[in-house]
Amino acid sequence: MTDRDDTTATQAPDDTLGAVLARLREIIAEMPQLPPERTLSEQLNVSRHALRKALKVLRDAGEIDPARAGRRALADRAPSSTRLVQSTNPLEVMEMRLMIEPALARLAALRASPDEIARILQTSQSPSGLSPSQADQEFHRAVAAGSRNSLASELHILLHRVQNDARLRFTDSDADSRTTEERVRMRDDEHRTIAEAIAARDPDRAEEAMYEHLERTQRKLTGRLGSRSTDAA
Repeated sequence: MTDRDDTTATQAPDDTLGAVLARLREIIAEMPQLPPERTLSEQLNVSRHALRKALKVLRDAGEIDPARAGRRALADRAPSSTRLVQSTNPLEVMEMRLMIEPALARLAALRASPDEIARILQTSQSPSGLSPSQADQEFHRAVAAGSRNSLASELHILLHRVQNDARLRFTDSDADSRTTEERVRMRDDEHRTIAEAIAARDPDRAEEAMYEHLERTQRKLTGRLGSRSTDAA
């Protein structure tokens, strides 16, 4: 083989699904919004077809939402999200999560594929490379994706986006940096209980465990907001 042939082989696109997924996850970890497909395709040196297959896998797994796949989709959703943030607060969001997410956990126990269950189990334990809030969102997105209800999953993504933005208006922005290892461990234990119930195909226990988890989160949030109100007074 000539030197020219070696160069061509080196530059040939690697369209292997696993390779594209790994490189996309690296980009997602570094930036809040993915570039347009054309830019991504050129950046990763992969075909648009291979890129779209990988993006679909990430969306189905709840690792990204449609708004992150392109600027136009993000722009279309931004105004409604902004209005919701301005008109709500974290406690209202938690009330909605308590109504929706236990049902999603129940559906996941009934419908999730083996790959989706594996993802739920994997994300139930916080990885070292993510902040506590990011790790929490990864788990709840995986459960929502496992419910196989696209409308409910989209609503869940919107709720988390509104909650994240609204939290900055009502709580300290450095909350992640003050989250203790013990709190993360306790939260991971609760996530694991939910994940194991889903893996065991036990919808009643999955629904109950998710409700108990969110109810504890709601009590903690109420306590933090109450403390801030007292400090402000």
